[in-house]
Amino acid sequence: MNQGRPTVLFVDDEIDFLNTLLKRMSKRGIDVRGAGSGEEGLRLMQKSKSDIIVMDVRMPGMDGIETLREIKRQWPLTEVIMLTGHASLEAAREGMELGAFDYLMKPVDIDELLYKIEDAFGKVLIQQKKIKRLEEAAESKHT
Repeated sequence: MNQGRPTVLFVDDEIDFLNTLLKRMSKRGIDVRGAGSGEEGLRLMQKSKSDIIVMDVRMPGMDGIETLREIKRQWPLTEVIMLTGHASLEAAREGMELGAFDYLMKPVDIDELLYKIEDAFGKVLIQQKKIKRLEEAAESKHT
């Protein structure tokens, strides 16, 4: 169970923006990885799961909504923060309905994003504690 700092996967097809985010978050002590597409993000999650995913809604190929669906299917407890560069409230609403933690508009304020990541990580830790308690209760019934 991860109790220290969150592991965050950033998924965005704008590579300069992605690299800037990775550098700025890394300087703030966040354990970061980056992917340039939804497909690449899913491959990285298969290899090593992240606590939180920060992902652009609009990407070529597998867009953010499709990627979110797959993330929630495979890793339902992973929290996803959606980023949109367009005032696409419809996509944001759909993302929230599919289980996104929240969404932010681009250009994103780094401090606001950091607060959202901390909030999402708090939720992850609560879920992990609940699961641990359930597992311990199940084990005590079997002993």
